[in-house]
Amino acid sequence: MRRLLVIGIGAGDPDFVTVGAVAALNRVDVFLVLDKGPATADLTRARRDVCERFITHNRWRLVELSDPERARATPAYVRAVDDWRDERAALLERALVDEVPDGGTAGFLVWGDPSLYDGTIRVIESIAAHGSMDLEWEVIPGITSVQALTARHRILLNRVAGAVHLTTGRRLAEAFPDNADDVVVMLDSHLVCRQYADQDLDIYWGAYLGTEDEILVSGRLADVIDEIADKRAAARERKGWVMDTYLLRRPDRG
Repeated sequence: MRRLLVIGIGAGDPDFVTVGAVAALNRVDVFLVLDKGPATADLTRARRDVCERFITHNRWRLVELSDPERARATPAYVRAVDDWRDERAALLERALVDEVPDGGTAGFLVWGDPSLYDGTIRVIESIAAHGSMDLEWEVIPGITSVQALTARHRILLNRVAGAVHLTTGRRLAEAFPDNADDVVVMLDSHLVCRQYADQDLDIYWGAYLGTEDEILVSGRLADVIDEIADKRAAARERKGWVMDTYLLRRPDRG
């Protein structure tokens, strides 16, 4: 029997790591980290820093695995993601066998929360379904980038009796959600919100939330979209990657 803990470690700030996550970290013998290369080395380092800060025993170790490349140019987006997850599953399955002894506990550290726009749970489901090993696994929740965004801007996510629509840049590019007054957008590398700048919308945007590189901009969408685009481009040039999210909000209708 091998055990696997999928641990949400929050959106950047080590203070976002929950008490439950700390307890889970201290149960782990081997942490499996998918390394995306030099451009995101600071993300791997941040995971190591979390371990060093919160783990009280010295038997743990961290194993870095080269993350498979995802085909981004193909129009078959869903198929490309499925293929990528299959490759990840095969890689992690081998690592569980090779690096984690029978009776041992592995850990997989997820930025933010494993349940929100993260494919780890589906990858682990695939490994468990394959049945090549006796695997027991659980998920420990974390503070999401959405929670960090609203906290940093000091706003409520929802309004009285109001709904919140959660979507992606790819979906927002197709259409603005019907009857939606509060829309959280993730995974938008092209800032497609610009196409709605002629509408009466406010934006609350944040990048690298909870880190020393954090950037925040808010205001009327039409007034601040150029500032956001400039700051995002400069940050990407400087660091090689960007993680950002934003809330689009229609003014109160009275």
